[in-house]
Amino acid sequence: MILAAGRGERMRPLTDQRPKPLLEVRGKPLMQWPMEALAAGGFARLVVNTGWLGEQIALHFGPRHAASEIVYSHEARDFGSALETAGGIVRALPLLGDVFWVLAGDVYAPDFAFSRAAVDRFVASGRLAHLWLVPNPPHNPRGDFGISADGLALNDAPAKHTFSTIGLYRAALFAPPYCDIPAGNAGGVKAPLAPLLREAIAGGRVSAELYRGPWTDVGTPERLAALNAE
Repeated sequence: MILAAGRGERMRPLTDQRPKPLLEVRGKPLMQWPMEALAAGGFARLVVNTGWLGEQIALHFGPRHAASEIVYSHEARDFGSALETAGGIVRALPLLGDVFWVLAGDVYAPDFAFSRAAVDRFVASGRLAHLWLVPNPPHNPRGDFGISADGLALNDAPAKHTFSTIGLYRAALFAPPYCDIPAGNAGGVKAPLAPLLREAIAGGRVSAELYRGPWTDVGTPERLAALNAE
């Protein structure tokens, strides 16, 4: 699942007429980079949630892009606005399997490899989620989560890293006791992901690893310009 429903307020005025995931980095829409990386890893069915100006995303990519089938979850069309991360994932659950990738369509990580081996390890682990963390960028110096010596994600740790937005999940994380929104989220409930993750982390159900490859949260026009100037 590629998250593409945000308004992109910090990217204005660039996002006043175009959704943030369609802003170009080095000649491609931001979200096309992970789409191609997922296809290269053998993951050829994508679920994309849309919000602000989401019809542009569906028009740009259509039902297929290269080797990938694309299914859309149009949150703004169905509910008037985006449902936040957990709300959007629960809305899309009927379109997803028991285990699935989730990542933000506005994060640039050109060398990240989406592999079947990572999925197999995750399935065998029995965890509810596996998160890829990155060294803290200047805009998030305190980080989000730590990593224990045995690879568990930690809510509290002497050293914390930033959540890259890339993760593997089981559908069970988006059901009781962690989430009480019914699968399909027919009511359009808005809900963030962090509380679900922190509860599962507290119970030792989430693993994590540090990714040191190129990574940018393209959250401002300045960061976008810097990437395109390299």
